[in-house]
Amino acid sequence: MTDTTLTDTTPTAAAAGSPVEGSNGLLVEVDGKVVPNYAATMVSFDEGDVVKGNVVRIDKDEVLVDIGYKSEGVIPSTELSIRKSVDPADEVELGEEVDALVLTKEDAEGRLVLSKKRARFEKAWRKIEAAAESGEPVEGNVIEVVKGGLILDLGVRGFLPASLVDIRRVHNLDEFLGQTLECKVIELNRSRNNVVLSRRAVLEEERKEVREQILGRLEPGQVVEGKISNIVDFGAFVDLDGIDGLIHISELSWSHVNHPSEVVSIGDTVRIKVLDIDRDRQRISLGLKQTQEDPWQRVISTHRSGDVLEGTVTKVVAFGAFVEILPGVEGLVHISELADHHVESPSEVVEPNSKLNVKILEIDEERRRLSLSIKRVEGQNMPMGDLGQQIEAAEGSTDEDQAEAAEADAVEPEATQEEPVAEEPAEQVEEPEAVEESGDSAES
Repeated sequence: MTDTTLTDTTPTAAAAGSPVEGSNGLLVEVDGKVVPNYAATMVSFDEGDVVKGNVVRIDKDEVLVDIGYKSEGVIPSTELSIRKSVDPADEVELGEEVDALVLTKEDAEGRLVLSKKRARFEKAWRKIEAAAESGEPVEGNVIEVVKGGLILDLGVRGFLPASLVDIRRVHNLDEFLGQTLECKVIELNRSRNNVVLSRRAVLEEERKEVREQILGRLEPGQVVEGKISNIVDFGAFVDLDGIDGLIHISELSWSHVNHPSEVVSIGDTVRIKVLDIDRDRQRISLGLKQTQEDPWQRVISTHRSGDVLEGTVTKVVAFGAFVEILPGVEGLVHISELADHHVESPSEVVEPNSKLNVKILEIDEERRRLSLSIKRVEGQNMPMGDLGQQIEAAEGSTDEDQAEAAEADAVEPEATQEEPVAEEPAEQVEEPEAVEESGDSAES
């Protein structure tokens, strides 16, 4: 029978022995016997320290973690995450290595109590403080939608105000729930655990870089594609993959446009020509009509002076009327070319939207102007103004009406002193200045 001597291998006894050379302190010699040095395998820590451990058990209200201490540490479910009412199985997995902060080395029940969320909190604060100082963005998952904004999980609860979620106003914040967002830290208060974020700042910085890249590759004269992003009274904005350019209302169509919505709608994809770039102000002027056929080329190639065409009156002005003979091409019928008789006001003869025949008097290719005539079109039935009305009234009156009119003339001779408009010399109605003015209007 072999005599076996029991050796005290408790940590205290082992510590009293001499370390065995080459064992890194894991073996000691006690009373001539080599025994494990359990004290060397135990982690040394204090309350408030952050330690590492492996998850060995998951219960419905707590998690057990082996950190190399004489007993396993306990993480209550309330100390697992900054989220509310979490399921431990959703936060950790068996065998997973986690960081945990030591809350107490021994509670009333003799347990080592740890906190995963507070360890993450400390680590997150250091990262957030560094990001706030450097201006670098931080990432967080949207875990709540609250009044006025979003709550992001950064290891600490970060608040992202609704006004800083995007460059444009967001109407439905719920669509961001569960998303991972990149934000800048704009306010930090450790004593109140307060972190305020801005995603808008990140987007604006990215947009600035994209703008510079786009401006760098665009040149006047290029034809590009874009999407109509907004419509205003003076034109339409086009999104060029990160920077907006403007199509002024005058560059939307060769035809007259009252409002941009007559030509384009928000969301339309359009081919436009780059007209001008202001790189200092990051502004791009675009043209839509330049990518379409210029109707003036059709006029020049297919029509000559003397041609008679059907047109539509688009506008009546004091010096005449504008008539559209092709989509996007208008010419001026000067007041002197409206009728054979004297015309006081063009509205006596024509009105907007009326269709009639006109004769081309002159095509000015250089100035893109058309001079037209109505009175020179043979067989055209046009109103005769006041004179025509007088003739019609005289022809339709009875003998009794004519007698009364004659008697009235005899009683009031002064009434007959007005000069008949038909006798006014035609040459006196010419208005050279009006012609010049009409030309400008025709060009516009």
